[in-house]
Amino acid sequence: MVMPRGVVLLAHTVATATGVTVYQHAKETATANPVRKIVYMLQSMQKKVGEEAEHTEDLHTKFMCFCKGNSANLAASISSDQAKLPQLTASIEASVSGKEQLDADLKSHLKDRNAAKKSKVVATALRKKEKSAFDSELKDSQGNLAALTKAIAAISNGRAGAFLQSSSATVLKGLVTETQDMLSADRQELVAFLSGDQSEGELAPGTDEIVGILKQMKETMLANQKQMVAEEKAAVDSYQGLMDAKSKQVKALSRPIESKTKRIGDLGIDIARLHNDRDDTAGTLEQDQEFIANLKENCDNKEKTHEQDKKMRAQELLALADTIQILNDDDTLELFKKTLPSASSSFLQMQSTSESLRTRAQAVLSLAQKSEKSSGSRHHLDFILLALRGKKVGFERVAKLIDELVATLKEEQVDDDNKKEFCGVQSDQVHDKIHGLAASVSDFEAAIAENKDVVANLAEDIAALKRGIAALDKEVAEASAQRKAEKSEFDSLIASNSAAKRLILLAKNRLHKFYDASLYRAEKPRELSTEDQIYTNNGGEITTQAPGGIANTGVTAFVQVRSSVSVPPEAAAAYAKKESGGVLTMMDLLVKDLDGEIQEATTEEKNANEAFSKFTVNAASKRTQDSKALVGKESAKADSESALEESAEGRRTKAREFLAAKKYEAQLHAECDWLIQYHDTRKEARASEVDSLVKAKAVLSGADYSL
Repeated sequence: MVMPRGVVLLAHTVATATGVTVYQHAKETATANPVRKIVYMLQSMQKKVGEEAEHTEDLHTKFMCFCKGNSANLAASISSDQAKLPQLTASIEASVSGKEQLDADLKSHLKDRNAAKKSKVVATALRKKEKSAFDSELKDSQGNLAALTKAIAAISNGRAGAFLQSSSATVLKGLVTETQDMLSADRQELVAFLSGDQSEGELAPGTDEIVGILKQMKETMLANQKQMVAEEKAAVDSYQGLMDAKSKQVKALSRPIESKTKRIGDLGIDIARLHNDRDDTAGTLEQDQEFIANLKENCDNKEKTHEQDKKMRAQELLALADTIQILNDDDTLELFKKTLPSASSSFLQMQSTSESLRTRAQAVLSLAQKSEKSSGSRHHLDFILLALRGKKVGFERVAKLIDELVATLKEEQVDDDNKKEFCGVQSDQVHDKIHGLAASVSDFEAAIAENKDVVANLAEDIAALKRGIAALDKEVAEASAQRKAEKSEFDSLIASNSAAKRLILLAKNRLHKFYDASLYRAEKPRELSTEDQIYTNNGGEITTQAPGGIANTGVTAFVQVRSSVSVPPEAAAAYAKKESGGVLTMMDLLVKDLDGEIQEATTEEKNANEAFSKFTVNAASKRTQDSKALVGKESAKADSESALEESAEGRRTKAREFLAAKKYEAQLHAECDWLIQYHDTRKEARASEVDSLVKAKAVLSGADYSL
């Protein structure tokens, strides 16, 4: 620190006034024992080794905590995966078994529904045939009844001749001939009557009997017609009941068919997903087992290395402590004072040698560091052809074979139709599910991207806030240190200037005592200590004053100078009073300068203190706001990271379901594409084959298709 101008002038004045020369020097630093500097360096090395030991121990503790925590987590994950694999296998087996049972049930339901539909078709064809026969028979019965009615009326009215010439008589004659449920005599009599040649109005013998027979026939025919109508109505009612029952059966079977078709599709996707989960779990288990083995090996190696490092560091600390103890001994220091007369040059040489050794050591360590980092039914036709070529096989057997083959082909076609329907339904369902899962995956990916952006932005904001808070704390610390230094400098200045002012006043008063006694002010008696006060109270007399302060004046200042060199005083000249006016004037000027400097320094100190107070208040407010913002940002970041993890887990789940659905879709394509592609071709080929077989059978029965 530069001494205040007033202190320098004061020292010069006091020296001039008292006749004492003051020497300033700074030999303590140059004459300091260089061994102490070596000790300080060793102590610094010792401190650095200790700090490194604490830092290494902290890092090792954290690493071993990591080892233990991750080992426990991995062990729990491995145990969970090992327990999960059999469960997944059992679930797959159960799902496959359930799907097979549903496939069998679905096939049975389809067969029953097709049988019910076939029954409706057969019953409708039979009903149509029966209705046609009934209409024909009813028409014949009505015609016959009309002929009988005309015959009875004509014969009863005596117009038998005209009737026998009409077409109704021919119809009646044919009816009598074909009727089986009448007496032979009556038939002969009627035939003879209907074959006679009577004129109009002329009655043949037995006419009344003829009319009676005809009336009897009419009654019988009416009864038969009534019975026929009743039977037709019963047949219609029976047909309608059968159709209602079969329709209900078809409807009842359609519900489980639709339900089980959907369940089969869902089970197919679940099976594929379970397979994926099992593969993922098996892969994760293998990775965890490998990682935990590597982790154990690394942790054991770290533990061994850490123990070796601790041992080496302990040896180093012991060596440093022993060296310090040797060099820091009082006798050692005293010895080096005697043996190293040129301390400064010796230390510079030692410092240069230390720097050279440090450079070489760094090169060796760098080198060591680098070295350490080192249609399938065509065969049926062949069989039929082979059977036909045989000489001992009859046509009846061939016809039977043809019927069986036709039935088989029709069943195959029904199976193809059912399979095509199943494939269409399953394809639509899995396509819709894949589309929905793809949309879900896309939504999760968008959410993940958005959350990543939010987390990244929040991380940047948090880092910026932390940097700002750290910078603000640094500014406050620097400002506090600067304020402390300024305050210390101010206190030192005030103390120095105050001491200088007091010394000047003391010196001026001393001059007044000699040069102008009227201006002299006697000094206040010295305040006695407790012991001195007791001594004087008991009759003692204190004759000397305790020396102290600058020139035994009792005045002290922060800056003190002394000389270690003894200078002999000058010889005294002849005594004569000196002119004191100039010295006193100079003293007054010095006091005035000191007062001005004190006033200026006090104002600056007040302004600096106010500015520092305002700065600290603003900094505290800013830090509080930034801390609140940091807490909010960190909370939002944690929420965003949680949302990001949830979105990632949702995406993984939907992705697995999507892959399972795609796998099932691929299975459907492999199973159904060929059928859908060749369904019409196979159907036409099968129909052509059936047609050929039917024609072949017809040919065997005598039909001619040559034209």
